[in-house]
Amino acid sequence: ALLPLLHLAQREQGWVSPEAQEWLAERLDLTPAMVMGVTTFYTMYNQAPVGKYLLQLCRTLSCNLRGSEDIRAHLMKSLSIEPGGTSTDGRFTLVEVECLGACGTAPAMMINDDYHENLTPARVDEILGTLA
Repeated sequence: ALLPLLHLAQREQGWVSPEAQEWLAERLDLTPAMVMGVTTFYTMYNQAPVGKYLLQLCRTLSCNLRGSEDIRAHLMKSLSIEPGGTSTDGRFTLVEVECLGACGTAPAMMINDDYHENLTPARVDEILGTLA
């Protein structure tokens, strides 16, 4: 029951706060350490507030060989953020993640729940331009 409840907490708050973890631990008769261990183990749970758009850029070998480092550099320059950071306007958070399972269409990135593949810097600009 913990995993879906962590998803619900994140959907409500945008991240899984320590207070939410404690609340879930009490309700599920788990230790706070157990809930924290699960939350920190899975990269799908945000442990701090994130921007309106969470950009998850794949950094594994297939994406790296097909240009993810160029995409990363482009995102860092155009959004003025480092991986793990959030833009000053609060719109974008950039994180690097392990395999998104899109090796055949690399480089790949998720923006919130949407996959974007076969990325180029120009395509990234086009995608970001569609976000309100």
